[in-house]
Amino acid sequence: MVPAASHVHHHDHSHDHAHSHGHGHSHAHVHDAASPHPAQAAPWSILRMTMAGRLTAALAVCAVLWGLVFLAMR
Repeated sequence: MVPAASHVHHHDHSHDHAHSHGHGHSHAHVHDAASPHPAQAAPWSILRMTMAGRLTAALAVCAVLWGLVFLAMR
């Protein structure tokens, strides 16, 4: 029996991502790497739901998933 040879792969993944393809780029917002994105108001959050709302949503998701299981078993 021949022992399996371990393969070590070294790939150079350095790519030049310069945008020099004929048109200028203007970005909507520019900030440096040290400053994070400002917080944005979430239109919907599971953290803001009541416990009854969370349970209802969980039961709805479970019902849909079980429906898919039964449909797949047909």
